[in-house]
Amino acid sequence: MKLNKFMKTSTLFYVIVTIVIGLAIWMVIDAGSQPGLGDIKVEFEEKASYRNENNTGPVQRIYAVWMAEADWDEMKRYGELMPHTKYGNTKVFFFLDKNNTPTKVFPDEPYYDASLAPYCVAIFEKKAMGEEAFRQLDK
Repeated sequence: MKLNKFMKTSTLFYVIVTIVIGLAIWMVIDAGSQPGLGDIKVEFEEKASYRNENNTGPVQRIYAVWMAEADWDEMKRYGELMPHTKYGNTKVFFFLDKNNTPTKVFPDEPYYDASLAPYCVAIFEKKAMGEEAFRQLDK
């Protein structure tokens, strides 16, 4: 009778181990299939970025990105994929002219060299608590 009890315990153990391994494999596969910047269909290049040193309060992130074409949906997707911290702020400025895309961004407005403002075609902003805004600029 003790052998039978042992077999029930070992069977239960193997069932639990199999379930745990199955869940681990599923989580790894799922994590690898998440959308990323590699899914953006338009050629792009991040020319400048800024992140403040504040790790205890609001984190501010600013990006200047060159896009090969004015695909507004892809620009919005790019902005949505950028890192964001709760209570922080992420801004992405999009440019279509590679030679007139900022190579430095700053924490304060206008965030980049003002002479390049006419070349900015769109802005994506993710505010505190994840509120998103995408604006196409009139050019």
